[in-house]
Amino acid sequence: MIKKLLLLSVVLSQLAVSCSSDDNTDPVKEDPTTEEPVKPTPELTLEEQVAAILKQPYSTLPPAEQKVKLEAEANEMLVQLDKTKGSSAIEAIENLSNLIAINPVDIFGGKNGNSIEEILNVADVYGIYTWNNTNNTWVKTASTTELKFVFPAKASLTSNNAVLTSKSVASNVKIKFTDIYGGYDYVNDKEIDPVFDQFYLPTSTDASLTIDGTQAATITQTAAYSNGKQAPDTFNYKITLNDGYVWEMSGKKGTASTSTASLTFNGKSLLAFTAGSSANIDGLLSEEQLSSYRGKANALITLMDNFIIVADMDLATDAADDLALESLKFPNQPYYDDPNADYKAYYNGKNTYYKNYSTASAASFNKNIKLTLISKKEGTKIADIIIRSEEGSFYNDRLPVWTTDDYYGAKPYWSYSNDGEEFKIQYYEENYYLKFSDQTQVAMSAYFSEGFETFEKKFEEFIKGFERK
Repeated sequence: MIKKLLLLSVVLSQLAVSCSSDDNTDPVKEDPTTEEPVKPTPELTLEEQVAAILKQPYSTLPPAEQKVKLEAEANEMLVQLDKTKGSSAIEAIENLSNLIAINPVDIFGGKNGNSIEEILNVADVYGIYTWNNTNNTWVKTASTTELKFVFPAKASLTSNNAVLTSKSVASNVKIKFTDIYGGYDYVNDKEIDPVFDQFYLPTSTDASLTIDGTQAATITQTAAYSNGKQAPDTFNYKITLNDGYVWEMSGKKGTASTSTASLTFNGKSLLAFTAGSSANIDGLLSEEQLSSYRGKANALITLMDNFIIVADMDLATDAADDLALESLKFPNQPYYDDPNADYKAYYNGKNTYYKNYSTASAASFNKNIKLTLISKKEGTKIADIIIRSEEGSFYNDRLPVWTTDDYYGAKPYWSYSNDGEEFKIQYYEENYYLKFSDQTQVAMSAYFSEGFETFEKKFEEFIKGFERK
């Protein structure tokens, strides 16, 4: 959707120039009887103004008109994305994830529910899980050959019409991860030991999703490991949906590490990502209009046929900054039975921590990851992409009050009640902004969120189901 105010400002500025020119015209006519009457220039509509701007390259436009062109081209891209129908496979996986959240399953036979991501990232794990809609529970049937989930493809359905089946070949890499985190049981005054699960990582996995007996998606992945390390040397991953979507990822670590990903719809590229050495990226910048960016980038993102994002990333410094972030200390919670405990200072400390962490994250990104939005067709830089830390969601809590009531011989303690002082807990988020040549900054979501954001979130949920964090 074109931003009316932004376009109106461009129209008004051009009209102002036109009016100034009219004021300088000499009103005296030497021979009014022979002069042809001058027809007034028709005023261009908003749509005509935009059409005129779109015909001009970014390099000839001032920043204000660059924003108008970017808005129009981004809107055109979103219109194309909106034509892609909703994927039934994505919806089914989303529903499976929700059902597992309602009633967690433990595919390892331990003591805690596992999320959907484990389904494709384990080997030698078997069982058939069928959703019982009446009791909102999973019913497990033993199996020695497959890992299967039988469930409704949509949240609105009560019958099971979708089946996700996964088969894997195990590697010799066995990993251990925390199933239940340890802690302290204040009620029983004792330490709680953590509970761990162990499983073998797969060298290959094949999975299929069927809906109403018809194949809706296939998932394949392969990985190669060395020296018993859980990070694979090479990795390939592909999801094919019957709706026309294909998502592919691959990676290779070593002296010249590379990582690629692409999403297509009916053969048309929606987005693509490549990261690696400058030489690797240079091959993707073969078009002459993009030649000036060769040798500088180590990552490249392509958005349909409209835009590319060139990245110059210092990953070593970024990793060091990430470690520094971990040095930020979350405030210690006061003891509930300490009469001198300062809960207000604790809550203030939480707010300070959230703000400092977000601010430092944004600063680290802007220092170590330089992103540039470029017109793919023209090769012209449109804007830098930066991150800003901003206030996000919040909630109101109440500070506890010191309670001295002797209930059943209990000691005085801090308790939460409506009598406590209200306190605002503020969270922060890091948002992308476009920084134009005139130093103005506009939220990237103003151009790329509508439509694309909805699609992106749905597909992210699908991908998240098959990634190991």
